[in-house]
Amino acid sequence: MMMVSCVEETNPEFDQKSFTKIYDNNLFTTNYFPIDMVQTEDGGYLILGGRRLEDSNFTGIYLMKADKEGNFVSDVEVDESFVNPIAQLAFINNTYQFFCMDPLTLQVQFAQTDANLETVNIASVNGALFYPCAAQVDGNSFILLSYNHLDKQSVLAVLNASGTVTQSRAFTIGAGEEVEEPIINHFIRTDRQYPFEAGRIPGGLYYFNGFYNYTFSLVFTNLNQDEPNGVIQGIQDDGGLSVVQPLSATKFAAARFNFGDNYLLPNVTLNPTGISSSVDLGGNTLPELEPNARVKILRTSINNKNVLVYGSNTRSKQIGLYFYDEATGTFITSKYLGFSNPFEIAQVISTEDGGLAVCGTTYVAGRFPRICLIKLHPEDLEKVK
Repeated sequence: MMMVSCVEETNPEFDQKSFTKIYDNNLFTTNYFPIDMVQTEDGGYLILGGRRLEDSNFTGIYLMKADKEGNFVSDVEVDESFVNPIAQLAFINNTYQFFCMDPLTLQVQFAQTDANLETVNIASVNGALFYPCAAQVDGNSFILLSYNHLDKQSVLAVLNASGTVTQSRAFTIGAGEEVEEPIINHFIRTDRQYPFEAGRIPGGLYYFNGFYNYTFSLVFTNLNQDEPNGVIQGIQDDGGLSVVQPLSATKFAAARFNFGDNYLLPNVTLNPTGISSSVDLGGNTLPELEPNARVKILRTSINNKNVLVYGSNTRSKQIGLYFYDEATGTFITSKYLGFSNPFEIAQVISTEDGGLAVCGTTYVAGRFPRICLIKLHPEDLEKVK
């Protein structure tokens, strides 16, 4: 499908350094939204997205390539026999990889493509996994969180670079249809999108942010025993962690939600081998964020300073970036992106020139969702010192 890239709020002096791009088209019924983004070796950007399907309750797969100046290059609407793409879009063994699922069997699928989207290859993973929720790269392996609807279990698995399961462990979500309801609504996008996450403390325990024992919780496990090593409990589906980024064995950058309120925790100690509650973690409340806001954390270096970049959505319909000193958790500065139309964040990444790139959704004329890409040059981040 041919798309037109619109440029707004660019400075002619820095057209190649900083830009805002909105990828528009004349098909008003088209609905694309970004899920994840990486910068390719040629300096361009590869965006993994979803698309609305007329004949399915699930989300279709959309891929888009932009060049280093943000100009549209190409896109692919993947066949409807594969749905529900999830982050992380990862670069391993010279290919870009992500997980999705079969809409009929609900089994997890492993997808691979190239930087120019010339081919997209998808095959079933070697293991009985269903409903992929979240994934993260760990060296040359993937850590995948999925949901087993047959046994009502959250399943954390390790897969190699070929998509073969090498280790896994399942944890009950609890009995009853009411426990499962928010999970299914998440997948068919009829209700709230939950901040599912999977990862590993460097060299240590694995973890997932998802449903366990009737509650949205952060669960730590060594994958060798049936019971978790540690759990940070939420409040059923009304409270829990929004995002988590390990900094050391027990030190984390995180955010939490609690009945709509949001709290940022740029320097928090979590106990991965005990049972605790997310409510007790405190945090910096930000009333300007929308209720139960999506939050992203980027660990990076800006102006030779190790910082944590929190990205989220504000009540004023802008994307807010909040910068903290990684060592101390001290707030440094903030920056707001978006104008005229509503803007929502999908991902924030570091760029090869030391700047940032933010991918998100904007609503043309306030109602037509379109993918946007915002590039910030290091000169735009001079306050981060």
